[in-house]
Parts: sequence; structure tokens; C-alpha cells
Amino acid sequence: MMNTKLLNLSALFSSYKLSYDEVCSILQRCTKAKASYSAKKIHGMLIISGTDVSRMSLDAKILGVYASCGNLRYAHQLFDKMPNPNVFAFNWMISVMSFHGNYQEAIGYFSLMQKMGTLPNKYTLSFVLKSCVGLLDLNKGRGVHAVMNKMGFECDALVCNALVDMYCKCGNTQYARRLFDRMSSKDIASWTSMISGYCNTGKLNEAIALFEQMKLEGFEPNDFTWNAIITGYAQSGDRDGALELFSRMNREGLCCDLITWNALISGFSRSKHPFEALKLFREMLIAGIRPNHVTVTGLLPVCGLIGSPQRGRELHGLICRLSLEVNVYVASALIDMYSKSGSVKAAKNVFEGTLVRNVALWNVIIGCLGKNGVVFESLRLFEEMQEQGFQPNEVTLVCVLSACSHGGLVEKAMEIFRSMKEKYQVEANKEHYACVVDLLSRAGEVEEAYELIKRMPMEATESIFGAFFNGCNIHGRRDLAEKMADSLLKAAWKKPGALVTLSNIHAAGEEWQGVQNVRKLMKGIGVYKKPGFSL
Repeated sequence: MMNTKLLNLSALFSSYKLSYDEVCSILQRCTKAKASYSAKKIHGMLIISGTDVSRMSLDAKILGVYASCGNLRYAHQLFDKMPNPNVFAFNWMISVMSFHGNYQEAIGYFSLMQKMGTLPNKYTLSFVLKSCVGLLDLNKGRGVHAVMNKMGFECDALVCNALVDMYCKCGNTQYARRLFDRMSSKDIASWTSMISGYCNTGKLNEAIALFEQMKLEGFEPNDFTWNAIITGYAQSGDRDGALELFSRMNREGLCCDLITWNALISGFSRSKHPFEALKLFREMLIAGIRPNHVTVTGLLPVCGLIGSPQRGRELHGLICRLSLEVNVYVASALIDMYSKSGSVKAAKNVFEGTLVRNVALWNVIIGCLGKNGVVFESLRLFEEMQEQGFQPNEVTLVCVLSACSHGGLVEKAMEIFRSMKEKYQVEANKEHYACVVDLLSRAGEVEEAYELIKRMPMEATESIFGAFFNGCNIHGRRDLAEKMADSLLKAAWKKPGALVTLSNIHAAGEEWQGVQNVRKLMKGIGVYKKPGFSL
């Protein structure tokens, strides 16, 4: 049967003197080289020759090239033409959507897969769990867990490791540990995932205990395990603990390589200890360790923390001198750094010089331009992003709405806001509402802002109320401010936190009589504001 299929396909390719195996080999090389243009030529050749690309999964292989090259438009178009996508086609779409930050769309493909009756494999479940992590959606993760049990993957190490990672990163280390303890075949990745989970949630004592238990059970921690522990201590700001583990790693005969240095530097950067991070970076260079893109990605945010754009430019210069790869992560960190210092031109140069892009990179440059007042260019890139096949996500829309707010573009913002669900498949969250309320309040459309707050499907935040009251103050709408304040006071009996919000808003506007009145009421119903403290 197989030989007949190959002969039929060979006949179809005869005019090009290409066999089925040769086409597959070329497509595989295109995938490795990320050669989207070559794949398009092969695809065109197959169409012209009248070849049925759905035969022998050729369409899934072509889809794989487009997906691996980040060509989402062609990947979407090809997938939509597939009469019966197989598991490999679904895996490509789920994985590429997750990689580009379109987590909701990735989960949508998984739902479609189930509706069409295509059975997922262990890689499908692993990819979908990464999307659940991206959304920090524990409920969706539990849904995937249920599918996993139903399909008998509860003993598969790859899927179980992904589940442990999902539960940890979504904040449920207790359930992750129960799952971990029930695993019949743990490997080093299983131990490392659980230890990382404890470290990332600040449970360093549990991490160290598991680290020691791991060795007692005959598993030798690898570089990733050590780095997870070191990063945990560095992120908590425990310099001595992190450096002690660094020394212990050396004593136990493991080489403290670039990965370990990166773990220390990024840990201190994330814990907002910029001078420690810079000091370690200098020590690393003195030790003769050559930095890579991970090093600079972890270090660039430090320049913003210390308010030193000059240090950031020096790092950018180092990246160029060392010919380091400027991937989407490095480019995003550089653009963010330049954005904070108002260097829009430098940020745009970085973006334009980055050939392989993802949604996160588009979000950073759109946000950068919007924050720095280059609003129309920000909106132009929003359109270009979609033209190039990238699907805007909830972060993109926050950036665009914020840009409209900075530019006072009320009509454009409302057009985007009203079409979020239908056009972009994104549910409006508190951040989107905050942008729109701020825009309407600044523009004097306080009545529309008032109605929007009243229609919100979730509780408004202090920043949303603050923007509204500020707009009322600027545009002389004390009547609406008092109406909203009355609503907050009425809600206080069910939601006492509303009184704290109202008190804070009065204080921000230096309306001390209002603060006093609200605090009297708080005292009367037994609501107390927690005192502030400094570290």
C-alpha cells in the first residue's frame, strides 16, 4: 500500500523530477533553516503540479515550515484549507500560537481538535499546558489534566513534568507536590520542575529540603537544578545564600558556567538589587566568561532600575561588539530600556533590525511609541502587525488603548474597545477598562466614563475610580463625582473595601474633609485600613 502511494506521488512530481521523499527532505531542511520563502516555492510547485498536498501529510509538513518561521498568516491559511488536520498540524498550530503569546488561540485550537475527534498526543498536552501557564489559568490547566487522565497519560514523564510546572507557575505548589509525589517514574526534570516551583513562590526551605531528598534518592542535581536554587535565593534578595550555593556548586565538582552566572544576575535583577547584578556581571567578565543573549536580557532591566540610559547604551554596544544574537528577547529588553529613557529612534532601530518577531516584540514597540507620544506611528505598527499575520492579544490592546489615551483619540479607542471580542477574540479586563475610562475622563466625556464604570462586568479598581474623579475635577463635574461617591458608599455595606478606595481618592485630591468623613464611616462599620510599611 505504501509503495503504491509513493509511486502515485512520484508520478505527480515527475515533471519536476522530485520524489515524495525528496520533497519531505527539502521541507525538513527548510524547517531547520527557517527558510519560509523556499517553502512557499515548494508549496507553489505542488499546487501547480496538481498534487493533493493532503496526501501523506504533506500539508502538515508545509505548515510546520511556516509555523517554525513565524509566518502565522500562511500557517493560518493552510490550516484552514485542511479538510482533516492531523495531530501534527494541530501540534504545530498550538505550539506556534503559544510561542507567539497567543495563548487563548492556542487553547482554541486544542478545543477544535477535541470537537473534530482528533486524538491529542503527549506533545499536544505539553504545548497546551504551556499556554495555560501563559494565561496563568489554573482552571484551564485542570481541564487539560482531566483530558490527560482520560487518555491514560498519567504515567508519562513528559506530560507529568509539564503538569507539575503548570501547577507551580499558576501558584498551586501544594497540588503540584501531591502530583509530584504520586509520579511513578520521576526524572531529573521532574525534581527540577518542583524545586523551581518552590523557588519561584519564595518557599526556599521546601526547595532546599527537596534538593537534599533528590540526592538521597540517587538523582544527581544537574546545572538546571542548581541554577533554580541559586536563582530562588537571588530573587529573594539573599545575596549570601545565593553566593554560598554558588561556592558549594564549585566544591561539589560542578563547573559554575555561564548558565549559573546568568541565574545569579537575573535573580538579583528581578529582586530589584541592580548594583549586585552589575557587580556580578563585572566579576563574570573578569573570570573570562563570555556573556550571551540570556545575560544581557537579564541585565538590561537593571539600567532602568538605576535610571542610567548610558549604562544601557554601553550594554547595547557590548552586544554589537561580541556579535551576540539579537533575538526577540534581547530586542524586547533593549526596546523597553530605550523606551524608559525616551530614546524612541534607538528603540525603532532595534525593532527594524530584528527580522524574526513575535507578538511580544510588537507589543513592546507599540507600547514604547504610545508612551512617548508617537501615537500615530504606534497605531500604524498595530495595523502592520496584523497585516503580517500576527494576532493581537490582550497586552497588545492595552498598549494600543493606552496610546490612544496619550493622544486623546477617543473615537479610535472606542472603535477598538467595542470590537475587542468580535474582531480580536479578547475579553476586556480591568486594564482595558482603565485605559478607556482614563481617556474618556481626560477628554471631558465623564458621563460616558460614568456609564462605562457602571456597566463593568468586574469590580472597578482604585486607579479607574481615580481617573474618573480626576476627570470630574478637571471638567467641573462635581455632580457626577458625588453620584459616584454615593454609589461607593452604598456598596460599602457589601464591599467595605470601597470605603478604603474612596478615602484614598479623597486623599490623592487633598480633600481632607472628605477623608475624615469616610474614615468616620469606616470606623462606624468596623472597617480599618491596614497601615503602610516600608522595607
